[in-house]
Amino acid sequence: MDYALVTGASGGLGEHFARYLARKGHNIILTARSEDRLRELAEELRHFHRVAVEVVAADLGTAEGRSAVVAAAERLGHVSVLVNNAGFGTVGDFADADTDRMVDEIELNCVSLTTLSRAFVPAMVERGGGTVINVASLAAYQPIPGMAVYAATKSYVLSLSQALWSELKPQGVRVVAVCPGPTETGFFARAGDESIMQRRRTPEQVVQSTFKALHRGVPSVIDGPANVLLGEVSKRMPMRIVLPVSRWFAGSH
Repeated sequence: MDYALVTGASGGLGEHFARYLARKGHNIILTARSEDRLRELAEELRHFHRVAVEVVAADLGTAEGRSAVVAAAERLGHVSVLVNNAGFGTVGDFADADTDRMVDEIELNCVSLTTLSRAFVPAMVERGGGTVINVASLAAYQPIPGMAVYAATKSYVLSLSQALWSELKPQGVRVVAVCPGPTETGFFARAGDESIMQRRRTPEQVVQSTFKALHRGVPSVIDGPANVLLGEVSKRMPMRIVLPVSRWFAGSH
């Protein structure tokens, strides 16, 4: 049986990706740490969309958690769609940051995404088709003082995704990195700053942008016209201007 595996599915973008995919008829594997919330969502998806939904509660920031998800997915069948959404960010100056927290951020944002992609892409290649969606960020396009590690991890996600798009396209596997700006997901509350950019996009808009980009066959997409403009401007501005603006964006000025 084919499944779409959605990480970080207990809320935010992951929850909305799962709803979209279930609505399109995909069987779903939901994974995150919060088993109770995953089971609630699973019941909702089964009831409204009549698809098979499996729950794997695991911490993808650990090797054990990643191995558990891969093993469970392989027992269930084939992962034809992988949504690497799990991740988090922290706000604050690098010199004051907790080292363990930074390492956790890199493990979840980069290592988990890479490990899961490596686990499931070979079977997609063998079958001549599949989809990998990697959630990056508008932060991928510039360094952000005050969110230095987070922005660096998302630059990694964007770069990796674009390279995989080129490698895997001839083999029938679609890859896209979606780069949202501020979105109504609770991310900034977890990061420790809810003041950033009050006018935010909705998760539904981000999901729609993602699948439109897949349809167009592009390697990455910035969600929302205003964010596209910000991304283009940041690529063209001198770094001496970009860095202070980015610091203001992070709310650490």
